[in-house]
Amino acid sequence: MSAAGWMSVNVDKCFHCGACVGSCPQNAIYLAEVIIEFNDKCNRCARCVHLCPVGAITMEAKK
Repeated sequence: MSAAGWMSVNVDKCFHCGACVGSCPQNAIYLAEVIIEFNDKCNRCARCVHLCPVGAITMEAKK
């Protein structure tokens, strides 16, 4: 599973403020038309999870 597959965005909560994009030290997050997406540079540091003002980003457990 790629690192990006660990991250989940609740599209009902996310309002595309961009806080997660600017916070990512790996530049692994980008705003798509409808959702936030993560690329393979994501190292699961969870900075975005902690900085999201509405709690829209979560880190999923490995399955």
